Amino acid sequence: MKLKTESLAPTINNNLITNFSIDEIGDDHISTGVETPMKKNAFDLSDMDKKERIADLFAEIMDVMGLDLSDDSLNGTPMRVAKMYIDEIFSGLDPKNKPKIALFDNKYKYQQMLVEKNITFYSNCEHHFVPIIGKAHVAYISSGKVIGLSKLNRVVQYFAKRPQVQERLTNQIATELKQVLETEDVAVIIDAKHLCVSSRGIKDDTSETVTCYYGGVFNTPEKITELQNYLK
Repeated sequence: MKLKTESLAPTINNNLITNFSIDEIGDDHISTGVETPMKKNAFDLSDMDKKERIADLFAEIMDVMGLDLSDDSLNGTPMRVAKMYIDEIFSGLDPKNKPKIALFDNKYKYQQMLVEKNITFYSNCEHHFVPIIGKAHVAYISSGKVIGLSKLNRVVQYFAKRPQVQERLTNQIATELKQVLETEDVAVIIDAKHLCVSSRGIKDDTSETVTCYYGGVFNTPEKITELQNYLK
């Protein structure tokens, strides 16, 4: 099927997007909502079936580009890519991979912000399927419950391991932590480099993108300043 690049029907987010070309939408970072767009039958196929299908399709892409798949270095690439997609870099699409998180009583009676900073993550831009590399900083104030520190990292990694838009990633992490921790007092800051900006298009290798979510008491000038001081 040949993809038409002239225009995109205004079916995305009702009337918010009209008469944009696919290239314009890809470069302008448009996101259609907090939830990752998924088909209703996204999990009808088993992981193995998905890998076999992806391997077949990726082999076809390589063939169209003129690569010789009989070469020893290339003949295993389609399945390697398929395994990487399903088991690794896009594993966050499958809810079965969502981290299991247990809540504990805040027995230390610690009532100030807890900050987990410099959480390294790797994601992929959903517009060009090239890497997003960055760091996430997560903070919360206990409502009486706490979680293990590593779970904060796991939540970030889970939502990063899918085709993403940075704004959506920020909100997904914040939404999940608010639900898990049973509090609105959550903050998420993401600072990332997008290879769709640095390696193609404008080819600006020095720019970075910063997105923030401030919920509850964090959405005040005093708390924002306090959090930023912790991150310096």
